Amino acid sequence: RLPHYYQKNVYITQHTFPGPGVYGIVVQDPNRNDGVKNIPNSVNVIFSIKTTILINPSLGDNSTPVLLNPPIDRAALGQTFIHNPAAYDPDGDSISYELTVCTEADGKPIQDYTLPASSDTLYVDPVTGDLVWRTPVETGDYNIAMNVAEWRNGVKIGNIVRDMQVTVYDTDNMAPVQTEPGNVCIQAGDSLVVVVEATDIDGNFIQMQATGGPFAVEQNPATYVQDSEADEPGYSRATFVWHTDCSHVRDQYYTVVLKAEDDHEETPLVDIRNMNIKVLGPAPQTPALIPTGNAITLSWPADSCPSVQGYRVFRKIGPSGYEADSCTGGIPEFTGYELIAGLTDRFDTLFVDDNQGEGLPQGNEYCYVIVSVYPDGSLSFPSQEACSPLVEGNPAMLQVSVEDHSTLGTIRLSWAKPDGLDTIPANGPFEYRISRSPDLLGRQMALAGVLNTADLNDTVWLDEDVNTEQFPWSYRVELYNNEVGNRFLIGGAETASSLVPEGTGGDNLVSLVMRKNVPWINSQYTIYRQDPGKAGFDSIATTTSDRYIDNGLINGEEYCYRVTSRGWRLLQGELFENVNHSHTVCVTPVDSTPPCPPPLRGFSACDSGYNHLNWAYVHDSCYEDVVSYRLFYTPGLDQSPTLLTEIEGAYDTAYNHFPEGTLAGCYLVTAVDSFGNESLPSVHLCLDQCSNYVLPNVFSPNNDGVNDLYVPLRSAYVDRVNMQIFNRWGLVVFETEDPDINWDGKHKDTGLLVAPGVYYYICDVYEQRLSGLEINALTGFIYVYSGESNDVFIEAK
Repeated sequence: RLPHYYQKNVYITQHTFPGPGVYGIVVQDPNRNDGVKNIPNSVNVIFSIKTTILINPSLGDNSTPVLLNPPIDRAALGQTFIHNPAAYDPDGDSISYELTVCTEADGKPIQDYTLPASSDTLYVDPVTGDLVWRTPVETGDYNIAMNVAEWRNGVKIGNIVRDMQVTVYDTDNMAPVQTEPGNVCIQAGDSLVVVVEATDIDGNFIQMQATGGPFAVEQNPATYVQDSEADEPGYSRATFVWHTDCSHVRDQYYTVVLKAEDDHEETPLVDIRNMNIKVLGPAPQTPALIPTGNAITLSWPADSCPSVQGYRVFRKIGPSGYEADSCTGGIPEFTGYELIAGLTDRFDTLFVDDNQGEGLPQGNEYCYVIVSVYPDGSLSFPSQEACSPLVEGNPAMLQVSVEDHSTLGTIRLSWAKPDGLDTIPANGPFEYRISRSPDLLGRQMALAGVLNTADLNDTVWLDEDVNTEQFPWSYRVELYNNEVGNRFLIGGAETASSLVPEGTGGDNLVSLVMRKNVPWINSQYTIYRQDPGKAGFDSIATTTSDRYIDNGLINGEEYCYRVTSRGWRLLQGELFENVNHSHTVCVTPVDSTPPCPPPLRGFSACDSGYNHLNWAYVHDSCYEDVVSYRLFYTPGLDQSPTLLTEIEGAYDTAYNHFPEGTLAGCYLVTAVDSFGNESLPSVHLCLDQCSNYVLPNVFSPNNDGVNDLYVPLRSAYVDRVNMQIFNRWGLVVFETEDPDINWDGKHKDTGLLVAPGVYYYICDVYEQRLSGLEINALTGFIYVYSGESNDVFIEAK
C-alpha cells in the first residue's frame, strides 16, 4: 500500500513466444475515472498501457526497464510540477523518454485526447525522464502518458508506457525545495556520500525519499537515510551512501530520483531532483615494456575486477600527457592513441606489438595504454602511459638517400662508427656486409656489397646501378671481425629504408604520405613538384608532418614529386643529423572523395499506404557535386537490402514508397557524385509503425442498406484472421478467417439473425511485420442492433 490511499497491485503471468519478432503486451482495465478533463467522457474510456518488446537472438537476452518511482504525485495551481519515473534497466541498455497519447481498448490512442493546458510548457526531458508541467492553469484530474524506450547498440529493442493521473489543486501550500545534488562520476570500489537538504517555506515537516538503480542492484545497494536529529519544521536533511564495486560498472548512468514531500494536511506537495551517477572501472596497472629491434612486448597483471571480459591495447608515437577525465572511460581520439589490439580474456595480459607482422619502424618512442572492457562494452579508466624506443642496432644507420633517379641510379648509405668494441675480442681487420631488400621492412635481404676496413672509419657506401625508379629499398649493415680464425658477427644489425612519398590523387589535389622505416627522427620535409610539361622540380612547401596535401591542381594532369627530409639521431649522447632525398612519385589528381552520407528519416502514412522517406542535408556543402541518390529496401530484418530506385538531382531528397503487402520495411540511401563516387550508406532506417486492423463495436443487420455487414474499419496489410464471436454464454455464433469478416449477423449453424445485444470477440490478426508474419491478438465487444421486425435466433444457454 502506498501513501495517500493509493494501492499497488502486481500481476504475474508467464507466456512462451513462438519465435523472434516484435510483440506488444497490452494491459487494460475498464474504466478510467470520471471527470478527467483532457479525456472526453473519461468514465466510459478503458484504461490501457502497452509494452513492446523485440525478441532477436542476435541482440541477446533482455529485461524491460523497471519504473521505480510510483506515479502518485500531486500538482498545485500555478506551481511547476515535476515527475520522474526513475526508470532502471537491469541490462544497462540506454533509455529515452517522450510524451505520448493515453490509450484505450487494445492499446489504441484515445480519440480527441489532448495534453493538459499549461501557462508555459509541458514536456519530457528525453535524457533524464523529467516530466515537467510549467505550470497547471486549471484544477482537476488529468491523464498524462510518457513513452520509455530502451536502446541497445543503436537499435530500439522495446518500450513501456507510464500512464499517470495528476490532480491539480488550488492551494496556498508551497512545495518544499531541495539542494541540487548534481551529477557524479566515481571509480568502482570508491564510496559516494551525498548530503541533500530540503526546506519548506510554509514550515511543514518534510519526508525525504529516494528511488533509482543504485537501490535495485543485487550487490551493495545504496542507502538513503533521513537524519532524525535534523528533522524540524521547515527543514530536513538526508544522506545518500553507496559503496560501489566492480559489479556496478556499466556504460549508462544510474539515475537516482530524490523526493521531498511536505506534510500539509490538505495538499501535500513534492519536490523532485535527479542525480546521475556514472560508475567506471579502475585503470589497469601500467604495462611493462620489453623492446627489441622491431617489436615491443607488453605485460601487465590481470584486472582485479572479476567482471572484466578483456582489454583494448592502444599505441601512440610519443607521449600524450593525457590525464584521465573523471567521467571518461577509454582513451579519447584527440590524444592520438590508436587501437591496435582487442583481447577477450581477463587473464590474457601479454601482447607482442610487431605492427601486425610488419615490424615497428625504428626512430620512434612508442607509448601504450591499456583499457579494461566490461560485459556491456563499457571501458575502464586508461592505464598510465608506458613508453620505450626500440633497441638500437650496431652499426647504427644514419642515412639512406637517393642520389640519382634512374634505372641505374645511386643510393647513398652511411652509418655511425661502432662504439664500445673494447669489451669484446675484436682485434680486426673488419668487414661491413651490406644487404639490400626491395621493400620497407627488409623481408628479402640479399647481399649487395662488402666493405673491408682496418679501423672502422669507412662508414659510407654508394649502392650504384640500382633501379631507383623501383621503390622502396631497405638496407642492413652487418659488422664482422674478419681476423683469420676469429671471424664473428659484432652486435646486431638494424634496418633502414629509403624515403618514398606515397601519393594519392583526390579532387584537384594530391595527398602525400612519407613512407619510411628508419631509426632516426625526421623533423622536417621539403616538398618538390614537377608540373606537367616542365623539366625541373620546384620547392613548393616545407612541413614537419609526414603528411602533405597539395591543393589547387588540375584533375587529369600528372604531377611528379620528390621530398628531402632532415633528421636527427642521438647515439651515446652524441647528436647525428642527416639529409635524405626520396624517390620520385607521379600522381594524377582525380575526384575520389565520396559525398556526405545522407541523413535518412521517414515515417509510415498508414492510412495512405506508403512510407515517406527524406534525406535532406543539414549543411549546404554536402550537396556539392551530388548528382543522384540510390535508395535501398528490404522488407525484413534478416534480409540484405536491394536497390529500390535511383533518383536524379542533388535536391530531390524525398520519396514515397508504396510497398506491396506491408508497410513494414528497412531502408538506406547513398549519394553519388559526378565522378561516380558513392557515399557511405545512411543509417539503416526500419519502419514498422502500422497495425491497421481496426474493428467497430456496433452494427445493425436489418437490411436497411446501412451498416448491414460487420466489417473492419481498416484491414490493410493483413494476411488472414482467426475471428470468433461469442454470445453471453460463451457459445460461438460466428467464426471466419476472412480479413474482411463480412458477418451479416446470422448464427453460423441456423442462418437466422442472432438476438440483439452485446457479443464478445477474440480475433487473432496475422500481419506482415519486419520479423515476418506476426499475430496481433484483439479482443472486444460488439453491440448487435437488428431491429424488432426481424426473425431472430434465440440461443440456448
